[in-house]
Amino acid sequence: MTDFFTGFETRRIEIAGIDFFLRTGGSGPPLLLLHGYPQTHVCWHRIAPALAAHFTVVLPDVRGYGATATPPGMAMDKRASAADQVALMAALGHDRFALAGHDRGGRIAYRLALDHPAAVDRLVTLDIVPTHDTWAAMGKAEALRAYHWPFLAQPEPLPERLFGADPDFYVDWTIRSWCADPDAIDPAAMAAYRAAFWSPAAIHVACEEYRAGAGIDDALDAADKAAGRRIACPMLALWGAGPLKLGGADLAEVWRRDWAVEVRGHAIASGHFLQEEAPDAVLQALLPFLLGDSPQT
Repeated sequence: MTDFFTGFETRRIEIAGIDFFLRTGGSGPPLLLLHGYPQTHVCWHRIAPALAAHFTVVLPDVRGYGATATPPGMAMDKRASAADQVALMAALGHDRFALAGHDRGGRIAYRLALDHPAAVDRLVTLDIVPTHDTWAAMGKAEALRAYHWPFLAQPEPLPERLFGADPDFYVDWTIRSWCADPDAIDPAAMAAYRAAFWSPAAIHVACEEYRAGAGIDDALDAADKAAGRRIACPMLALWGAGPLKLGGADLAEVWRRDWAVEVRGHAIASGHFLQEEAPDAVLQALLPFLLGDSPQT
């Protein structure tokens, strides 16, 4: 099996009854990177080594995904997952850290910033807007683009059975169709993503996570939006300008309008998987922000 993180340490830490798998590497201020669906920590392999030159990089497989063993019946909402990551970082000796998340990992990341503001120094989201806003925009165009949101949220066992009938095909189709270039993902990384869904239990918890997205996650967002709660730390929003353009919106403006105090960001010439499709452009945006430069005016 390919080792994408040469020089990184492999660790396991138990948090809230879950045996978390993670890789750590580098030195400097702590930086937590959270992957999305249908992936694992491997999705950071093209930028983590460069980040490790400046930061102590922490790469977990989040609750329910990859090599993190999640017992049956565990909650899959973002509040629970965010609490996991705060406890995991504390176990590593990091009470405050920079945080970046892609896709579902971005949803854990902004929930963490809302629920645990003292823990987050800087926040980066890749190719998302808040869950409540996504559901609210679920008209025809958005439903076709993000069909998996209502599909995976259907009651058990419908999505589990359909996804599980040919998980390799489903993972390949999903990832390739969300890329600007369908061949952009490293073949060894694709193999790791396929392998992560070979068990019915892994497929089930992923569906449970999307069910939480349609239920408690949406409700938590709606309550925060109504109460005017905002992310207090500086925030960078990056998104792909490729085939999944999230309606062509300025996503930084979406975050700025209702969700965060200080936001900057821009589109990158990429599909959904920015850090794998356009790693140099992502690093060019991430490093100045994470190293603490001042916002551009």
